[in-house]
Amino acid sequence: MSASDKPLNLRPATRLVHGGTLRSQFGETSEALFLTQGFVYDSAEAAEARFKGTEPGFIYARFGNPTVAMFEQRMALLEGAEAARATASGMAAVTAALMGLLRAGDHIVAARALFGSCLYVVEEWLPRFGVASTLVDGTDLDQWRAAMRPNTKVCFLESPTNPQLEILDVAAIAEIAHAGGARLVVDNVFATPLLQQPLALGADVVVYSATKHIDGQGRCLGGVILSSQKMIDENFHNPLRQTGPALSPFNAWVMLKGLETLPVRVAQQGASAARLADVLAGLPGVARVLYPFRKDHPQHDLARRQMAGGGTVIALDLEGGKPAAFRFANALRVVKISNNLGDAKSLITHPATTTHQRLSPEAREKGGIGEGMLRLSVGLEDVEDLIDDVTQAAQAARA
Repeated sequence: MSASDKPLNLRPATRLVHGGTLRSQFGETSEALFLTQGFVYDSAEAAEARFKGTEPGFIYARFGNPTVAMFEQRMALLEGAEAARATASGMAAVTAALMGLLRAGDHIVAARALFGSCLYVVEEWLPRFGVASTLVDGTDLDQWRAAMRPNTKVCFLESPTNPQLEILDVAAIAEIAHAGGARLVVDNVFATPLLQQPLALGADVVVYSATKHIDGQGRCLGGVILSSQKMIDENFHNPLRQTGPALSPFNAWVMLKGLETLPVRVAQQGASAARLADVLAGLPGVARVLYPFRKDHPQHDLARRQMAGGGTVIALDLEGGKPAAFRFANALRVVKISNNLGDAKSLITHPATTTHQRLSPEAREKGGIGEGMLRLSVGLEDVEDLIDDVTQAAQAARA
């Protein structure tokens, strides 16, 4: 089996169809799904060479698999990274990335606006292993500077943030991190690699929940870490091999199929989201709409500089708090209530009682997550049907 030529000079959409493909002796068109736990060797000497690393090849599915390797290479080509390692979920990618870079006695600075599970890792999990943490307002560069310590080894952020859709200045924060001897890890799941490329902005490591846009149809869990080959080899390769958060070959195959349609889906979802955001902003009972490419977004200018599109997610605040938000969500007929995002189906969730429910009311208020906030992930339905749906839901929310 040999790899196809790397399409290094091709555009992203073409790379997502052809990049990293491995073909067996049968010459299959679609990527092959290799469901195997282990691999056989021609001789004991060949097995020894594989384990020593002097001969290329696969050893055990926890270490690597041909289908998973195709997904990793395709993601690296899309991101513009030298290397990638796939994981069983997005949170496995986040946890492995942070723990691979941190040791007891180190310090991490993270933006306060993080997904609830990411906050858990930063605030509760890492301190168990002697890693101190500081949370900052991610949009305030002075807070990043003030939080840096001599033992700060990692800065961590997501942009756009979940669910407030704040835009953080990745290039400026990368400069602050590097000046202090730290590395910047960016969770780029909301933007996707098509709309924002943190490595080009100065980040050292990028992580994704492939469960979201990369799958795009609500089927499988998956995650991926991308960085330089040196960074992967020195910080992530061995911990991932030994601790075992491996992506299953079947899930990797599903992700490969998802990548083929990623540009088409993200473009359509983004166009619908931009239009829907404008409609929502004009509806009675909607106090505020947050969408990065709307001119009233607090970081609109930064979003335009840093991103190629506004994304597929909208945040809205309802007048009347939680009761109004619940009436709105319950009245929807096309949009479904779910805490996932990036799906072909439009999905809505109430962050204060779902994704961020473990935070104290004070922490949610400090983070801008009000009782009336809803997060809407826009899917592939006809945008006119979505407009009709949110319009009647806004009327129901005021009843």
